[in-house]
Amino acid sequence: MSQWPPQLPDQSRKVAIVTGANTGIGRVTAQELARAGARVYLACRNSDKAASAAEDIRAEVPSADLALLPLDLGSMSAVRSAAANFLATGEPLHLLVNNAGLVAPGLTSDGFGMTFGVNHVGTALFTKLLLERLRSSAPARIVTVASRAHMRASGIPFDALRQPTSSGRSFVEYCESKLANVLWSAELGRALEGTGVTTYALHPGVVASDVWRSVWPGVRHFIKLFMVSVEDGARTSLYCATAPELAAQSGLYYANERERTPRNRGTDSQLAAELWRRTEGWIAEE
Repeated sequence: MSQWPPQLPDQSRKVAIVTGANTGIGRVTAQELARAGARVYLACRNSDKAASAAEDIRAEVPSADLALLPLDLGSMSAVRSAAANFLATGEPLHLLVNNAGLVAPGLTSDGFGMTFGVNHVGTALFTKLLLERLRSSAPARIVTVASRAHMRASGIPFDALRQPTSSGRSFVEYCESKLANVLWSAELGRALEGTGVTTYALHPGVVASDVWRSVWPGVRHFIKLFMVSVEDGARTSLYCATAPELAAQSGLYYANERERTPRNRGTDSQLAAELWRRTEGWIAEE
């Protein structure tokens, strides 16, 4: 692996939001963007954990310019409040890193399976609410942490997405949500063509992070033995967020800091269009 910490391009005078920045690759991504000079909002569900993460980042990077943004992606109402709170600051937004994700049973407050609702629906709504600020701050980037797990999804079962995520189906739904991330990022890139806002989806590697916190402990401990560190997992996020050579690219998919071709349904344009149409309906203001 290359050196750590990575030498990122100067991010001074840039403002970034990183979701799920209290732990794992999100915390590392926020830390390294702050080290490069960006003002970074840590957008997290748990405010206490976000504050603790900010303390840890400042211990590593004393010059870090950080702010906290409460964000619960499992509630559309909470997502709208979080976006409104950021927009009310009047600050520009140059970088949105959609990093937060989970594998968990249950339903969101809006009736989606928890895993799909957080990983795709809440993320799509948060992004949409910030689009105008991103456009006015262009050049700007939207980086979405997807996964190689998208290739395991046979499709997106639209009629089943409002059923509770069961413990036995959590990983299947996770794969479907990651397929949605890949497809939606590509469609968003097409929709934003010519605006100066570019999109990137990525596979971070199979990372030993808290995304697996709801998996049975014995299994979780075993699978983490074969995973990469959170630092290595953050490399592709940071690459997509800052690499000058990607400035003219949009809607593509990356792994190991290289462009890759999504697998299986990850290039299905009809499925992408259907997902876009349904997502617009799900997140429309009632």
